[in-house]
Amino acid sequence: MEGDAFSAFAITALRLAAHLTAAGDRLAKPAGQTSARWQVLAAARRGDMSVAQIARALGLARQGVQRLADVLESEELIAYADNPQHQRAKLVRLTTEGAARLGVIEAAQAGWADGLGAAFTAAELDAARAVMARVMAMLDEASGG
Repeated sequence: MEGDAFSAFAITALRLAAHLTAAGDRLAKPAGQTSARWQVLAAARRGDMSVAQIARALGLARQGVQRLADVLESEELIAYADNPQHQRAKLVRLTTEGAARLGVIEAAQAGWADGLGAAFTAAELDAARAVMARVMAMLDEASGG
């Protein structure tokens, strides 16, 4: 029975992920970006992460993040910088233009999130987030990650 409830939860989470990606694409489009590119731009803002570190933080394949980063660099939205910790793994840094594009996306996202968030209490959202975080931790542990 718990397995059935968990399966229903997992299916709903996957469907939600698809809806959130589509919404992210819509929010990022006016800045000429996609959800995936937005995630890399946001990670680049930190300025102290390599492509591999960004990929791990986002739960994505390093190769996919590298492809996105290379495109963003060719468009001068990010720049690669020397990494004092690792000679070959460059740090990913946001450029001024990248920061401007990210600002456009984040302004749109804030209004969108406020509108959706108004339909829930903070406690409801915190409880849902806590369950998702526990499931992710359990899956990470089970996979040896």
